[in-house]
Amino acid sequence: MKNTMKYSHIEQAVFLERPNRFIAYVEQAGKREICHVKNTGRCRELLLPGAEIYIQRQSNPARKTPFDLIAVKKGERLINMDSQAPNKVTAQWLRKGGFCSPDALIKPECRYGNSRFDFYIEDGPRKIFMEVKGVTLEEEGIVRFPDAPTERGVKHIQELIACQKAGYEAYIFFVIQMKHVLFMEPNDRTHPAFGEALRRAAAEGVGILARDCLVKPDELEIDQEVEVRL
Repeated sequence: MKNTMKYSHIEQAVFLERPNRFIAYVEQAGKREICHVKNTGRCRELLLPGAEIYIQRQSNPARKTPFDLIAVKKGERLINMDSQAPNKVTAQWLRKGGFCSPDALIKPECRYGNSRFDFYIEDGPRKIFMEVKGVTLEEEGIVRFPDAPTERGVKHIQELIACQKAGYEAYIFFVIQMKHVLFMEPNDRTHPAFGEALRRAAAEGVGILARDCLVKPDELEIDQEVEVRL
């Protein structure tokens, strides 16, 4: 069953530099162009000068940046680094029965108390909250999250624990935006508090899920389950 997210107007380019979190300079068709980076993470191991990248041409003439950076080639591995893509492709996956029945009620961006989760799902008697995290950091086949400290991520985990204690099912779903990985683990070197929170959540009954993705320059599709080592 396909859960494919498609992009239009994708073009190949070469990464030059990233002066701040939001923009990059790229070489496209022999010209230096400015490009919006759709990922505020560090991505230092991905965005190296000379890297082969794939960018999406935008049609809005009012935009200051005519392109969005979508994917990057790291060795032989293509990695989607669009931070909006994991939620979009997860919505497709859920609606096509990847996690729940195809007729389940699925509400994105759902509030609970003072929290807002990526998805709320009602599937028969099951009432489920799910938070989605995109993963782009890979070292020798091992993927890790996060690639930069994320207090927001720790807060999400604590809120999921509260949901679990209140009688809901709760899950954190890591969408690994690449293929051919060995396993996933929390990045304790970068943010030990996130790893501690994730292990506490697992002990409290929060489900920790991870799946890799089939990646093409113009496509992203959730694929196979990946082992999570806590």
